[in-house]
Amino acid sequence: MGAEANGSSSSLNFLIYGRTGWIGGILGKLCEAQGIPYTYGSGRLEDRRSLVADLDSVKPSHVFNAAGVTGRPNVDWCESHKVETVRTNVVGTLTLADVCRERGLVLINYATGCIFEYDSGHPLGSGLGFKEEDTPNFTGSFYSKTKAMVEELLKNYENVCTLRVRMPISSDLSNPRNFITKITRYEKVVDIPNSMTILDELLPISLEMAKRNLTGIWNFTNPGVVSHNEILEMYREFVDPSFTWKNFTLEEQAKVIVAPRSNNELDATKLKTEFPEMLSIKESLVKFVFEPNKKTEIKG
Repeated sequence: MGAEANGSSSSLNFLIYGRTGWIGGILGKLCEAQGIPYTYGSGRLEDRRSLVADLDSVKPSHVFNAAGVTGRPNVDWCESHKVETVRTNVVGTLTLADVCRERGLVLINYATGCIFEYDSGHPLGSGLGFKEEDTPNFTGSFYSKTKAMVEELLKNYENVCTLRVRMPISSDLSNPRNFITKITRYEKVVDIPNSMTILDELLPISLEMAKRNLTGIWNFTNPGVVSHNEILEMYREFVDPSFTWKNFTLEEQAKVIVAPRSNNELDATKLKTEFPEMLSIKESLVKFVFEPNKKTEIKG
């Protein structure tokens, strides 16, 4: 990883996969705001020749992978589309990591933290989160299974920075991928504390991680946990005072979903040490999500 990749934005040139995706779209806007030259990859991840062609034409300083299959409308899709899920999430991601390694390029890979679930060593409410080196223990959904497989294989690629994103949230409350938007539209929600990722705060941090050429696995969540009800209470306080919701249990939820969902706390100490300014999940929710969406009372 050459020293020329560090320093001023003039030496930076980012190649981003996932142009049509949520995170990929935000990354382009962040590059524009920071004056960083960037190009969206046109190749398909599972097609090695098309990736090589992208690298040859763009000659990037860093590569970002925000492409992948999460399933629409949700991960249940992956249960009935297993080959398509493997093709992109496993074959595609590994192929991109491999062509980047051949050229000595850092790959920032937006992965998932939904590969863990609370267990006896990390009980719900204990504050004991899963660390970067812990072995994934959640294989309830095929999506999570493929993500855990590829994370394990990517450990062998010293050029890859794996960011474990969880239940991503942004200030754009109209976006159907936004965890807050999802749970406000559900008929019923469970109420379980979880680690989550505030994109407005953490995606700029991921660009900085590229500039620092950081690699390895990172729990890419704000420190601490927040529950569904706590988020919906904030939503009611800041956005819609008339908002109401109903809870149901995990057992009741299991009847209306195909694949079980991951619930966990990730230990964000490693990221917080590198970026001490990072806010806790509840502080970040208020500053980056709810304050900007605050409905001001119109005085008549």
